[in-house]
Amino acid sequence: MKRILFITTSPNGENSFSNKLSNAILEKVTLTYPDSSVSKHNLAQEPLSHIDETTLAAFFTPAEHRNETLNNAVKNSDKAIKELMDANIIVIGVPFYNFGIPSTLKAWVDHISRVGFTFQYDENGMPRGLVENKKVYLAIASGGIYSEGPMKAYDFNDPYLRAILGFLGMTDVTTFRVEGTAIPGMGEMALSKGLATVNEFAF
Repeated sequence: MKRILFITTSPNGENSFSNKLSNAILEKVTLTYPDSSVSKHNLAQEPLSHIDETTLAAFFTPAEHRNETLNNAVKNSDKAIKELMDANIIVIGVPFYNFGIPSTLKAWVDHISRVGFTFQYDENGMPRGLVENKKVYLAIASGGIYSEGPMKAYDFNDPYLRAILGFLGMTDVTTFRVEGTAIPGMGEMALSKGLATVNEFAF
């Protein structure tokens, strides 16, 4: 039995290309593993708070020394980390915003990236990710073409996610894309092309 964590981040609902792509990935994964359980988290509808002074203090205060305020501040982070640790497969829908990821997804990253919980340093100062043995699928949607060509240098989306997820121990990452949705003459075929890559992939 596989436990799937399904994260969507676009506020565009059913019209979202990243949502459509991530839903297609989820469908293929659940067909491959029909006895799977799915935990869904829509960050567009239920965003995690951006890190503030109180939350940061809670992160670095041992549980036995936290007061009620700090316990409340760290609660969502603890839940997000538990969801992540419990999952075997993570599917993340990622719209392309100004060359990067949505702020709601960045907030999620900040909540799950905690020393001593999802990564640690050894005696030589070298980091080691603690979120291991996971398979991650990224569903990235963009108006332009950023996977190749002259705009590739502006793609801070896929490289960033691969870097931070890898830092936390999630190195098995596969990216699917719907791209060129805003390009005349190309946008009409962008979704079908992206969905075709999902259908052809051996999950």
